[in-house]
Amino acid sequence: MDLKRKRELLEEYKNRRPEMGVISYLCKETDEVFLGISKDTKADFNSNNVKLKANSHPNKRLQELWKKYGIEGFEISVVKVLKYDDPQEDHTAELEGLRDKCFTDNPNARRIWR
Repeated sequence: MDLKRKRELLEEYKNRRPEMGVISYLCKETDEVFLGISKDTKADFNSNNVKLKANSHPNKRLQELWKKYGIEGFEISVVKVLKYDDPQEDHTAELEGLRDKCFTDNPNARRIWR
C-alpha cells in the first residue's frame, strides 16, 4: 500500500462517526442490568463479549451470570444514543450524564466496568 492511500485511510478513520451511548447487558433470568458508557458501541460489545467468552471479564458478577446462562441468557442493547457533531471531541462527560440518567431509571443497575 502506498503512502498516499495510508494517509487517506487514516483520515477516514479519524473522521468516522461511531455510535456512542450507554450499552446494557440484561440477564433475562435474574433481571440484573449492567450499564456502561461507550465511545464505539460495536467495538465495546465485541470487546466485552470476547472477555466474557474467555472467562476474563473484570466484572465478576456479570462473568458469573454469563458463565451460567451464556449469551442466550442476555439481552444486549444500546439503551441511550449520544447525538454529537465532532468525533474528535471528548464526549465522556455527556456519556456519563446519559448513564447516570439510566441509573436513575433503574437504581438496581450496576456498572459493566469498575
